[in-house]
Amino acid sequence: MNKTTHKIASVAPGSIAEELELEPGDVILAINDQELEDIFDYHYMVEDEYLVMLVEKPDGEQWELEIEKEMDEDLGITFENGLMDDYKSCSNKCIFCFIDQMPPGMRDTLYFKDDDSRLSFLQGNYVTLTNMKEKDIDRIIRYRLDPINISVQTTNPALRCEMLHNRFAGDALKKIDTLYEAGIRMNGQIVLCKGVNDGAELERSIKDLMKYQPYMESVSVVPVGLSKFREGLYPLEPFTKEDACGVLDLIHRYQRISMEEHDMHFIHASDEWYLLAEQELPEEESYDGYLQLENGVGMLRLLREEFLEALAEVSGDRELKKEVSIATGRLAAPFLEQLMEHLNEKYPNVCVNIYPIRNDFFGEMITVSGLLTGRDLKNQLSAVSLGEKLLLPCNMVRSEEQDFLDDVTVKELEKTLQVPIVIVKSSGKDLLDAILGET
Repeated sequence: MNKTTHKIASVAPGSIAEELELEPGDVILAINDQELEDIFDYHYMVEDEYLVMLVEKPDGEQWELEIEKEMDEDLGITFENGLMDDYKSCSNKCIFCFIDQMPPGMRDTLYFKDDDSRLSFLQGNYVTLTNMKEKDIDRIIRYRLDPINISVQTTNPALRCEMLHNRFAGDALKKIDTLYEAGIRMNGQIVLCKGVNDGAELERSIKDLMKYQPYMESVSVVPVGLSKFREGLYPLEPFTKEDACGVLDLIHRYQRISMEEHDMHFIHASDEWYLLAEQELPEEESYDGYLQLENGVGMLRLLREEFLEALAEVSGDRELKKEVSIATGRLAAPFLEQLMEHLNEKYPNVCVNIYPIRNDFFGEMITVSGLLTGRDLKNQLSAVSLGEKLLLPCNMVRSEEQDFLDDVTVKELEKTLQVPIVIVKSSGKDLLDAILGET
């Protein structure tokens, strides 16, 4: 019997499952005499036109259902566990792991380290491949699951073992060869640590990964995040402006090589490098369709393009008077100030206060908005002018719970600051609408 119970949470009205009288609480035991490991097994098996499904009702009665349907027609079932299996936790002890830099006393979910290849396909997570067995690779190839996002860090096997504190981490790189030979699309990530995998090691990694084109579609280089809670951890240093300029020079050189050979830029620097180096962001075409957006590659460029496009579509109003505020990380604040200059060309009497929030909770070296806490917002915004409303980027809060990393809720913050708070979605149009719209 299954190690994980595949219990139905809901049945879509008018679906095949409803016609079969399946109900929430029923458990799928097997399809075509095969037990299901997870959601990928389920989707693969139900593609067929003819199925035999074994179901257990809440009272223990088992039904064997013969199903005839169109190829790829959905049954209309949603499961209580979206993955239909337990998440695989990380077995590495990476020198750059941010979870190891978390203070005690936060909610339990923030301490869970996942390294589950299935979340790569479902949520875009990056995996190290150290958790994957041969059968996992075989399933990816058989089901044609791609793209898979891989935390590479370095292609030097010995150095990768050191960085991940896992003696199998070097051998795990061979799985990239298997995926490449099978034509599985991949994206890579390199978390760059000063004096460890940068410089000549970074150049080696770029050269090695370029050999996997075109199936390795992109690789991002992101700087390590360093909180103040690093006592007893590997001694890592922050990158300087000079370091960032060197990283960008190397990346730009290999982008030119990749463009000549494959007509793709391939290797990308996250936005932090450009802001730290005080260089202009690349033009939109340099991002190859924003393949690494979730890694912060091109996020600011896309926001700018969307904001200016939306701004161009409105006629403007020189009489409109409004004062609103935006709180963000210290890294992106100057960029947003530049955007507001464009806004004021059409709306000269709309005042947008940009407040860069210092991260006292995790430490001043953390400058991104997604790691800001409610208490830092409370402490730094209580004595400033916020105008009619305060805008916050959606990556600051959990969408359903509407709370920050430290469990302060949006409602609590509103009560403290005495101003309506608007959580802004990620697009530039959403930002413009939030500024100009009614509270």
